[in-house]
Amino acid sequence: MKGATILFSEMSPDLDWEDDFNKWYDTHRIPQRMQVPGFISAQRYRNTERPNYLAFYELESSAVLESEAYLKVDAQPHATTRWMLNNVQGQTRYLANQIAEATRGSDPEALMDLPIIYAVFFSVPDDRAAEFNEWYDTERVPMLLKCESWQMVRRFEVYEGDPQPWTHLAVSYLSDISALDSPELDAARNSDWCKRLSEEPWFQASYLIFERFGERFERDAG
Repeated sequence: MKGATILFSEMSPDLDWEDDFNKWYDTHRIPQRMQVPGFISAQRYRNTERPNYLAFYELESSAVLESEAYLKVDAQPHATTRWMLNNVQGQTRYLANQIAEATRGSDPEALMDLPIIYAVFFSVPDDRAAEFNEWYDTERVPMLLKCESWQMVRRFEVYEGDPQPWTHLAVSYLSDISALDSPELDAARNSDWCKRLSEEPWFQASYLIFERFGERFERDAG
C-alpha cells in the first residue's frame, strides 16, 4: 500500500463540471496509472476549504515515472483527459522520496486510510537542511504524536516540483481534525527551537488540510 516515492498532484475543477471531473478521475485517470508497473496505490482527497482535489500516489521508486510504460501513458491522453487538463485550475505536481516516518505505535499500513491528512511544505536551503531535519525528527514529530488523534507523520524530500520550489514535505495522518486545535500542536509551535528557526527568512511553510475522498485504489496483484 505504501511506497518509497510519492506523487502529490492537485487539481481544482469548476463547480459546473465537478461531478464529471470526479468521474473521470475515478474511472480513467487513476485506473490507467495503476496499470503501470511500480504504482502501488492511490488515494484521493478533497481540500477542506475549497473544491481542490489531491491525488496521492504511492510508488515503488522514483524510477517508475521514468519508465517506458508510464511515459507512454502520460504522452497519449485521450480527448477527455486533454480537456480536463486544459480546463482545471490550481494544478500542482510534486515528486518526493520518503526520508522518515513515525507513528503512535500502530502499524503504518493500518494508518494510511485515516480520514484527514495535514500536508506541510517547506523550502529549506541546503546549508540548513541538517538542522531542519534534526528539529523535525527529534522534537517536532514526537511533540505532535503526543496528541491522541495525531497518528502518523511521514516526511519526504521533494526532488521535483511545480509550481513552487519546495524541498521538504511532512504529511500527518489524523484520526480527527480536532488535532489541529490541540495543545500538543500549540506546544510544538511555541518551542524555543521552533521559534528560533522561525526567525530565519526561509522558514515560511505552506499548510494544506485534506479529507479522504473515496476508497483507496490498489494495484491488481494479478
